[in-house]
Amino acid sequence: MHKFAIAIVVGLFASIMTIGTANAGETLDAIKARGVLTCGVNTGLAGFAQPDSQGVWTGLDVDTCKAVAAALLGGADKTKFVPLNAQQRFPALQSGEIDVLTRNTTVTLTRDSSAGFNFAPVTYYDGQGFMVKKSLGVNRAEELAGATICVQQGTTTELNLADYFRANEIELKPLVFVELAEAEQAFFADRCDAYTTDASGLASTRAAKAGNPDDYAILPEIISKEPLAPAVRHGDDAFYDIVKWTIYALIEAEERGVTQANVLDLKASQDPNIMRLLGTTPGMGEALGLDPEWALRAIKAVGNYGEIFERNVGTGSPLKLERGLNALWTDGGLIYAPPIR
Repeated sequence: MHKFAIAIVVGLFASIMTIGTANAGETLDAIKARGVLTCGVNTGLAGFAQPDSQGVWTGLDVDTCKAVAAALLGGADKTKFVPLNAQQRFPALQSGEIDVLTRNTTVTLTRDSSAGFNFAPVTYYDGQGFMVKKSLGVNRAEELAGATICVQQGTTTELNLADYFRANEIELKPLVFVELAEAEQAFFADRCDAYTTDASGLASTRAAKAGNPDDYAILPEIISKEPLAPAVRHGDDAFYDIVKWTIYALIEAEERGVTQANVLDLKASQDPNIMRLLGTTPGMGEALGLDPEWALRAIKAVGNYGEIFERNVGTGSPLKLERGLNALWTDGGLIYAPPIR
């Protein structure tokens, strides 16, 4: 190749790399300048994201946001929560209104590609189910032929519902609502025979909004895979790495027995894995553009993954959900963190 042509190619490659690096740091630079991490969350889903009467947000998705803020900005309080319905969530992320979407959102091929998002590790493995009044006398999903089913618009839930009924040649009468709260209210007002959403959402709705939770049954069928994970925009690679590895750090902490209560004491640990996790052995923070104690702060702020799960949705919470697929890989679940090294 001619020297002049080679120079052009090298120059173009350098320009592309420069552009990529600039784009990768754009969100991260904005967050640091602002000093606040803006997270899109559900408008109100017990166990995942819900404000109390004083406007204080709690939930698994909320704790995920707090962990990232602690790792990146130094404190879990450096967060802003923006409640979004299903239709609002993706435009809000695409437009830059929020930095990260931590809103019980399912990873799908199109969302992860053509929609322009990168998904962090799954924080809750879920699947779609159905809830009915026990008085209806329905015990299986296939018995819902001709039943009216409340569902939220613009979700994988709506698509899965149509797919399931079509595949099983069952008559479907959907009653579609824009807002989740509207679908829930319609169900409890007997405007529909069944309500469908993620199984965790059904448990949340039953625990938080049913007058008498014992009057309602969640049917045994799970009709879809719903891996729920935070999302960031394509091109925000530096920020994406921080979100991704903060979640992995929370998982690694549970694997290593590092908790919110003992994390500071374990700084004296001689276990090489814990030393890398907590920054005693340097290098991991530097690789992310953070200081050595980024993971320590995240764990101290919200606890390890198991603590977050149990506090918000586990058997000791109002939702009373078993770990199931969300147990560590060593306990038969799918929760797994690559090595932090």
